[in-house]
Amino acid sequence: MYELLLFCLAAALGAMARYGLSAFIYGLLGRNFPWGTAVVNIMGCFLFGLTWMLTDGIEMSAQVRVILLIGFMGSFSTFSTYIFESHLLLQQGKRFYVLLNVFGQTLIGLGALYCGFLLGRLW
Repeated sequence: MYELLLFCLAAALGAMARYGLSAFIYGLLGRNFPWGTAVVNIMGCFLFGLTWMLTDGIEMSAQVRVILLIGFMGSFSTFSTYIFESHLLLQQGKRFYVLLNVFGQTLIGLGALYCGFLLGRLW
């Protein structure tokens, strides 16, 4: 039961961090493109890779790793918003933005994950 409460707390913190960062980015760049979600997804990929590498070699229970990676990171970076916003762009006839959103976030996200791995190895 204690692990479940920690998981819920981590998920709540991840969701709050996602909302705060996304709102900040939208405030800076506007809402013509899903910049807030893009930044959160790319940052989430990087942080997931970094967290994975930093926790890989240390003795830690599986529950703690689940709390960090699925609880916090899973709430911080949600793929469903990315797909929904891509769908909205498609409905609006913004085909170029759909391609930019789907391929840009995916390719940059893979690169960010790899950078997180590299930084985690150096740490």
